[in-house]
Amino acid sequence: MILRTFGWSFAVTALGLAFAAWQWGWEAFGIVLILSVLEISLSFDNAVVNAGILKKMNAFWQKIFLTLGILIAVFGMRLVFPVVIVAVSAKVGPVEAVRLALDEPERYEGLVTDAHPAIAAFGGMFLLMIFLDFVFEDREIKWLGWLERPLARLGKVDMLSVCVALTVLLVSAMTFAGDAHVSTGHADRTATVLLSGVAGLITYLVVGGLSGYFEDKLEEEEEHAQEEERKAGAEGRPVSVVALAGKAAFFLFLYLEVLDASFSFDGVIGAFAITNHIFWMALGLGIGAMYVRSLTVYLVRQGTLDDYVHLEHGAHYAIGTLAVILLVTIEHQISEIITGLAGVALITASFLTSVRRNRTLAADGAQAAPAAAGT
Repeated sequence: MILRTFGWSFAVTALGLAFAAWQWGWEAFGIVLILSVLEISLSFDNAVVNAGILKKMNAFWQKIFLTLGILIAVFGMRLVFPVVIVAVSAKVGPVEAVRLALDEPERYEGLVTDAHPAIAAFGGMFLLMIFLDFVFEDREIKWLGWLERPLARLGKVDMLSVCVALTVLLVSAMTFAGDAHVSTGHADRTATVLLSGVAGLITYLVVGGLSGYFEDKLEEEEEHAQEEERKAGAEGRPVSVVALAGKAAFFLFLYLEVLDASFSFDGVIGAFAITNHIFWMALGLGIGAMYVRSLTVYLVRQGTLDDYVHLEHGAHYAIGTLAVILLVTIEHQISEIITGLAGVALITASFLTSVRRNRTLAADGAQAAPAAAGT
């Protein structure tokens, strides 16, 4: 199971590190390895959340997630994205941006730093909405009941998550954006942060709304399809629902890709604290992204989220923490170590409480069994 799920990740790691050592030397080998670990640590919560969505897809779309999805994740977010943000912020062409990355790495890093307030606002708002929609929903199983119960009651108010998110954006723009951290020191980026934050919110509402709509349609249609299949079996004719399933799965896949992109912001930006070499960055973060993809599929196939019911809670709290950190970094620099450890700590805590819950349930069941046998 491990080799079947992580086989490609192991192979890409070996080839990537070997290529880095052969092409650029041992320094590149070490930096690529560090970047891989950085990406895995920062994106572990991403894997847990992705697994909650991916388990709703069939085996075909899980394969698409590991093939086409990884191409988008590696080449889109880890290679093309740094070039695009530099090209847009510096108002140069993509080819010129690549030239800057290779020939003038210090200037390239400065351009990325200048684009950071917009990136942080967009990604922060997208991730914040994921967190708010989770904690405002009334769930049967709760992790931090003292907090989640009152939040679930508040969540009955329509559009509360959007109101809270816009309030957070406004406060962030008024506090952090006026003295945003840029390559030349600090500057006023209030308008940029507001515009980018609203764009992140709109992106979440559009993509999340479409995926939710088609997911609901799929569930309705599956119930109808079961009746049709029974009738078709009796009449000897086939019934296909591939088109609808494909449409629903496509929008869920689209939602996963946007979610992955938002999670990638901190990894891509954090990588510039380690290296300015665009290809070392793409190679290291790409290797890490492979493991995140494989871990997502592993969690789905093993049913880990069903066995450890608090994991999803911990991942969403890590998302909320990351959203806040991204907004704070508009003005202040925060170590990637803090960002990574915060997510790992929350997920580890949720895993341990899940284990304790399972042991308690098992003990209660063992005690109930003799009593039932005695009656």
